[in-house]
Amino acid sequence: MTGQLFAICFRANRPSELARFWSGVLGWEAAGGQGEDAALLPPDGAGFRIRFLPGQEPKTGRNRAHFDLTSASPEDQERTVARALEHGGSHIDVGQLPEDGHVVLADPDGNEFCVIEAGNTFLADTGFIGVLACDGTQEVGYFWSAALHWPLVWDQDEETAIQSPDGGAKITWGGPPVAPKAGPNRLSFELALPSGTDREAEVARLVSLDATRPDDGDGGRVLMLDPDGNEFFVRRPGR
Repeated sequence: MTGQLFAICFRANRPSELARFWSGVLGWEAAGGQGEDAALLPPDGAGFRIRFLPGQEPKTGRNRAHFDLTSASPEDQERTVARALEHGGSHIDVGQLPEDGHVVLADPDGNEFCVIEAGNTFLADTGFIGVLACDGTQEVGYFWSAALHWPLVWDQDEETAIQSPDGGAKITWGGPPVAPKAGPNRLSFELALPSGTDREAEVARLVSLDATRPDDGDGGRVLMLDPDGNEFFVRRPGR
């Protein structure tokens, strides 16, 4: 058995407060964690959870990854935007044009996200979180497809996208130009291994796919880097 995408992790100055914001926007239930570590569970019990971990990384430019939220109608898009603003989000300008249909917002920690207009065909087979949109090369899209055993659902002009065979949110990489990495990412992937899985064997498999292992981690999680240098973690089986 290989690693599964367990969580998208946010590093946050105030994890519990950021968890409350995203719980209010998404309608996901909070699970465990007080102050130091908070998590939200997907409503159907499938797919990844969202974890909020303590971190003091300063915001330097745009994040390398952000959520795109879907809308069923123009009114639905307006409700999502209003809900985000009510819970402490804000409008931001990242160069979007007046005619663009999506709305660009930031959460209370400054992390960007978009609320996509209704009728987007690429997001038709996803959930409320339609996409985790990432800066990244074609090679890193191929890496994560192999690492997670998720098929490529888009591979054109050096842009790639993958999606779980069970459906749900897609993960996309926009291809070049990829902005230089400036410090640790605020968002990262966390992989979980089924009980009984040999973690060192899984780490070795990921290294064979062109990941690197900069250190031995903290015992509970192994820190690794994907081919674009993005941090991700492999949990101890059964944790």
